[in-house]
Amino acid sequence: MVLDDAVLGEAALNTLFYSARTHEAFAGTPVTDETLQKLYDMVKLGPTSGNSSPGRFLVVRSEEAKAKLRPALSHGNVEKTMAAPVTIVVAYDPFFHNKLPELHPGVDLKGWYAGNPDLMEETGFRNSTLQGGYFLLAARALGLACGPMSGFDRQKIDRAFFSQSSWKSNFLINLGYPKDEELPARLPRLSYEQAVTVA
Repeated sequence: MVLDDAVLGEAALNTLFYSARTHEAFAGTPVTDETLQKLYDMVKLGPTSGNSSPGRFLVVRSEEAKAKLRPALSHGNVEKTMAAPVTIVVAYDPFFHNKLPELHPGVDLKGWYAGNPDLMEETGFRNSTLQGGYFLLAARALGLACGPMSGFDRQKIDRAFFSQSSWKSNFLINLGYPKDEELPARLPRLSYEQAVTVA
């Protein structure tokens, strides 16, 4: 039974989905540390396998950090990324299982992963991707505009930013407040019949 008060209203659905778009330009308003903290406090509540929470988030904001990021970007992503107030590197820690005694106490989930690098990598990548999706929705809910991207050299990013840690990059999100601009028409999507099979 669906409770009416659990269903989001049209305005919220528009913000999250129907009117939401990928942005390539942003207003000059800075994204504050307080906003980033609030954003992460929402993201961390999303479910992951066994509460593994492998997602890690690098905030690229300073000119020095942007200069390190620039050589890793594909040509078409350089200008918009350098102009964005913030770029988030959605990353993951393949050694996430070391935190499982803290995140899932009472059950030896750490033992599922220790010594199994393929499972660590697969679980880390999959669940950090899931957490990156939560990040997009949380950012939109806070009035931020997002520009998620592939189009970069993962090895270059990992060497530039994560050489002293076990983190690995997954994808990028340019982040800021929406600019007053006319966005291009939304590209087509697959229909229900094309994309859904009920077994």
